[in-house]
Amino acid sequence: MKEIKPKQIRFYQTKSGKIPYKEWFDGLKDSKVRHRIRARLDRVELGNLGDYKILSDGVSELRFAFGSGYRIYFAEQDDYFIILLCGGDKSSQEKDIDTAKQYWNDLQERCDE
Repeated sequence: MKEIKPKQIRFYQTKSGKIPYKEWFDGLKDSKVRHRIRARLDRVELGNLGDYKILSDGVSELRFAFGSGYRIYFAEQDDYFIILLCGGDKSSQEKDIDTAKQYWNDLQERCDE
């Protein structure tokens, strides 16, 4: 059985200072949805990712089985950090995955500089 390790959540920030995940989250109108997402992220910090899927290029998605099929796209860094890249729902999934991969590549390039 895989060891559960606590994680620290961080947010991807563009060069211009934009934080895509927070912009998406703050745009959610339903306070119950925001509460459920926050509760899930609390569990992620304890090391319990719950329902998630490894996609490709280092990006994974947290899947939510309520509302419009919300997704949070993230990458793991150094086994201790979860980098929240962006969020979306099932209707924009393909575009959101491409965007998350671009954000992750950008962050890695900037870390290598």
